[in-house]
Amino acid sequence: MPQAVSKSQFKPHSLEYFRKIEQTGEELIITDRGRPVLKVVPYIADPEEYFMGLRNTVRKYDDPLEPVGLDDWEALK
Repeated sequence: MPQAVSKSQFKPHSLEYFRKIEQTGEELIITDRGRPVLKVVPYIADPEEYFMGLRNTVRKYDDPLEPVGLDDWEALK
């Protein structure tokens, strides 16, 4: 879960928060009276790089209504 900070806490320490986001890559939620209003995220020059870890991990199911892993259930008996 991203860290959250109020606008009044963010304003005087904004450079510290920016450096932390840059180093860790984590997001920061800025709130106003407890309500989220902004999200600060690290910049990614190549958006495709962000999804490279997901490449070839999605499975295709020809019949999505059929149960998955019937053989696995038999092995558990």
